[in-house]
Amino acid sequence: MTERTPLIAGNWKMNLGGAKGCELAEAVARAAQAHPNVDVVVAPPSTVIAAIAQISEENGKKLEVAGQNLYPKSDGAFTGEISAPMLLEAGAKWVILGHSERRQYFAESDDFVREKVAASLAAGLRPIACVGETLEEREAGKTLEVVNRQVDAFASLLSEQPGFGVIAYEPVWAIGTGKVATPEQAQEVHAAIRARLRETLGADVAEKTRILYGGSVKASNAAELLACPDIDGALVGGASLDAEGFAKIIQAAG
Repeated sequence: MTERTPLIAGNWKMNLGGAKGCELAEAVARAAQAHPNVDVVVAPPSTVIAAIAQISEENGKKLEVAGQNLYPKSDGAFTGEISAPMLLEAGAKWVILGHSERRQYFAESDDFVREKVAASLAAGLRPIACVGETLEEREAGKTLEVVNRQVDAFASLLSEQPGFGVIAYEPVWAIGTGKVATPEQAQEVHAAIRARLRETLGADVAEKTRILYGGSVKASNAAELLACPDIDGALVGGASLDAEGFAKIIQAAG
């Protein structure tokens, strides 16, 4: 069985796009240095990506930077958008794609998420591709149907470089609500995603692909979630804005 390095990613969303973001990044970089066996990524607003990439350089590159989104064209007349090459030039190594907020508020389809994953991979930017069901879908017993459909949309792209891309399972009902999937619920879906990868793409892709859990992860519940065999890390929202709490999540992964 492949040993997968834990990955803790902080999604800052539309917060801390200036000097305060740099202050937080400095603290997170110190926490990352203290736990060299954990990969640590932060996804700040695009206004501060270059500054935080510089902070990463100054701290031995143990902290990596992600974009929160991209547009699948490399350049052109797309006002307000940001491309994979632009993210790379700013110093990002990763990008979050298909987050439930993008799907919900900006009507991103499975096909559009696939386009974005393809664009990120073509540029050499590592995708964190998000999947997850709503509360209504879970209560209707459609969790795995929905998650498999979303995974199937982009999974074949990940097979070209097994382990380069990451999948994040984020049940929509647990994001920003304070509700969290139980370790048993989360492990069940993570195991199902890995089984789906094995079935459709083979054992190598299934074993090398890291699958993160996202949805109200915080210092108090991280260790229990991260102890599950198919949970390879966390995509952290609100708790990633608190340096001390985020450091405890990193510690739990180590």
